[in-house]
Amino acid sequence: MKMKIPRTTLACSLTLLLGGCMVGPDYHRPQVVTPAQYKELPGWTAAAPAAEAPKGDWWTGFNDPLLDQLEPMVSVSNQTVRQDYANYQAALAEVQVARSSLFPAIGISGSATKQRSAGSKSTSSAGSLEGDVSWAPDLWGKVRRTIEENKATAQASAATLANATLSEQTALATAVIELRVTDADIDLLQKTVDAYKEYLRVVTNQDTAGTIPPSDAISARTQLENAQASLIALGVARAKYAHAIAVLVGKNPEELDIPHGTTLPTLPSVPAGVPSTLLQRRPDIAVAEREMAAQNAAVGVAIAAYYPTLSLSAADGFSQSPLAGLLHIANHVWSLGADVSETVFDFGARHGEVAAAKANYEAAVANYRGTVLTAFQNVEDDLSGLRILAQQAEVLDAAVRDATRGAEIAFNEYQAGTVDYTTAATARATELNTQQSALNVQQQRLLDAVSLIGDIGGGWSASELVEPTKSSLTSSTKH
Repeated sequence: MKMKIPRTTLACSLTLLLGGCMVGPDYHRPQVVTPAQYKELPGWTAAAPAAEAPKGDWWTGFNDPLLDQLEPMVSVSNQTVRQDYANYQAALAEVQVARSSLFPAIGISGSATKQRSAGSKSTSSAGSLEGDVSWAPDLWGKVRRTIEENKATAQASAATLANATLSEQTALATAVIELRVTDADIDLLQKTVDAYKEYLRVVTNQDTAGTIPPSDAISARTQLENAQASLIALGVARAKYAHAIAVLVGKNPEELDIPHGTTLPTLPSVPAGVPSTLLQRRPDIAVAEREMAAQNAAVGVAIAAYYPTLSLSAADGFSQSPLAGLLHIANHVWSLGADVSETVFDFGARHGEVAAAKANYEAAVANYRGTVLTAFQNVEDDLSGLRILAQQAEVLDAAVRDATRGAEIAFNEYQAGTVDYTTAATARATELNTQQSALNVQQQRLLDAVSLIGDIGGGWSASELVEPTKSSLTSSTKH
């Protein structure tokens, strides 16, 4: 229903407006339980201040030129990152749209007509020029709660962008490590093939001399061919890693040629800090927290529907017939108006909207707390992996030395005729398997280091989520 409102009611409404009344709950971040330190940390490394954690170009700690070259390209050319950047710009625009509702809408209109009646040679003209202003004061804070909601959503989009960037950066680091390990495996198998060729040469000479059974030559040839087949098969894996790297930096696979590498990345030292820092360092936690704040503001928007809305309007202009003298003061016209409206019966619609908003907020709280718990789990997994794999690597290093020495002794004994070929071949296969196991552990340690850096937020911090300002709404960074 609509009705004209008296001056006293209008004055009271303006007073409420100036007082900044906003219905609905004010946002307070829910508490989450954070342990004093990680469970796995004492067995891995001492806790370090957050200032020691990786910042900015965290990938430089791996000392790999390919990583240093390609990682900066992710934030510019990766298509997933570009999509999230566009979503962030759209969220900023929504803040601007919501903010505009706080201010009056101003318009101007004009018209001119000219006509001649039938049978008359004379014409008449008429015209008008009018400006109008309309404004719906935000008495109950609905608009301001909407702005609050959209700001939080925009900040969640910014954190989503940061999370996507970090995720794609860690994916690139993972692909580069996989490529480097494949190159190292290729080098290892090439050395094994060369060794088996030497085995076959010796065995062939002995077979020609008739000093060994023919089966030894067949076994040596089969062992060489199997090693050659394994070496060729590594080319498929390497090609896939190279293609993945190209796509991650926004290139077609044929545009990026990665030469064979001869060294593995360095295992960096990654101080994990303390669990409470994850609440500020992980962008996915920031996404969940800002979504929770947005849902809290949405409750206020829903509650505001219970209260009446006030609309003020004014018009000022000129109207004249004939058209000459349109802007003369005598032709000045104006009007003022105010309308108030409120829904009396909605059969539970508003109650349902409020209940749904509150339920969505509770769901966002559960999602936030679940995200925090998952973050703690991720870091604990990384720390335990690094701790256990370090112990395994130490044992395997000794095993590689023993297996290499054992293969050399077995081959010398075979040449001397004190052991059969099977003994020498088995010793050589044991050496290869042990070397590959050590390489696999080294690979997993590097991957766990990348995972740990990603799981503690890389170089990101929630302090980067600045509140959207007028300048950030009206300008965008070229991406």
